[in-house]
Amino acid sequence: MSDTTITATPRGLDHLVIGVRDLDAAGAFYETLGFTVGARNRHPWGTENRIVQFPGSFLELITIGDAAAIVPAAPRVFSFGSFVGEALARGEGPSMLVLESTDAKADAAAFQAAGIGDFEPFFFERQAKRPDGREVRVAFSLAFAADPLAPECGFFVCQQHEPQNFWNPAFQQHANGASALSAAIIVTDRPAAHREFLSAFTGFPEVLEGNVDLVLTLPRGRIDLLDPEAAQAIYHVEPDTTPARFLGFCVTVPDLDAVAQRLEEAGVSFGRGEERIVVPAEAAMGCVIAFEEG
Repeated sequence: MSDTTITATPRGLDHLVIGVRDLDAAGAFYETLGFTVGARNRHPWGTENRIVQFPGSFLELITIGDAAAIVPAAPRVFSFGSFVGEALARGEGPSMLVLESTDAKADAAAFQAAGIGDFEPFFFERQAKRPDGREVRVAFSLAFAADPLAPECGFFVCQQHEPQNFWNPAFQQHANGASALSAAIIVTDRPAAHREFLSAFTGFPEVLEGNVDLVLTLPRGRIDLLDPEAAQAIYHVEPDTTPARFLGFCVTVPDLDAVAQRLEEAGVSFGRGEERIVVPAEAAMGCVIAFEEG
């Protein structure tokens, strides 16, 4: 990583990319949990998604729809479809963390200067449907970064060019009361080794240090960087020796008791501590889902 000093404004959470093999089954499961799930969208590079939206952030449930349309990775070109396919080959679950951007081209240059990415910015657009069924244009520019110590984790920022067509309060109302994507969770056997990369990628936010774990506090949400023991204690997962991987996410809800009742009635496995309810990865298509009261 470069020694160049980069001045930046911290970037908030934008979304988490969560790979699933059956997109409709995943959508139905998230609806069972009390989330409002959007319609299926298709990308020209072979992936398809459904979105769970919050004010300013979202969850992207994604799968491979047309493997023949996937473009291989090339020098300075990040292949979104290839990365999703490779991640799904390892198993379902979150594979990419996305932060907000106001200028993807400038962010790409900043990542290059900091030595954390040398990729061409990527622009794309597609049609989206409003709640009334009307089609509107949405468009995005992406800038990618890479942590060589976390090869299974994808990182990029997303600039919205038609935000008025993407964000919609009607899609942000959830039966479980969820009001925000509050955290993305990373587990690694060496949290401190990723601090420099994550600090540069997130725009140098405040970092809170525990005994081993780190919490990066962002303008919107946070990143919890945990060692396997902490991940086991908080999220009830078995420790492993994977260098780094995304474990799951947390959402904010007003009433944990109401969430617990919903999960019990639906027959969804979960654990409960003083601060959160946790649906384990094995019950949620490879992704830990945690509900925090706030």
